[in-house]
Amino acid sequence: MKQINMFGDDRAENVGEEMYTKKIKSPVYEPKDVKPHELALFDSTKTNRLINEIENANLSDYEKKFLIEAAHRHTVFNYERIAEYYAHSSKEIQELMERSALIIIDFEKAIQLGYVRLSEEIKKEYLTEYGE
Repeated sequence: MKQINMFGDDRAENVGEEMYTKKIKSPVYEPKDVKPHELALFDSTKTNRLINEIENANLSDYEKKFLIEAAHRHTVFNYERIAEYYAHSSKEIQELMERSALIIIDFEKAIQLGYVRLSEEIKKEYLTEYGE
């Protein structure tokens, strides 16, 4: 099989089929001893700068609300610290973090919460093809 690089050409060497696997294995996280501070879980510097600009702009209230909501997508999350925070948190916050998809504990729960959508037919075909 020929490998294509990010430039869309075939400069890469041929790679044999044995390089690929059908086995799906989730990484296992090992908690450390220290719970990170809440402010270490994310960086909202760009988000806050954009919100400040939006609030000072000559726009309608609806336009400001829309742009402020959109600005939140610029918040950068540190998922390693979030995982550590989760490991040291109460059951209530753990469940809320799972519902927000900050942490995905298992595939079945991800399906239940709507983050992964599989029809029973696709699941059945997958199990037929690859087994449990």
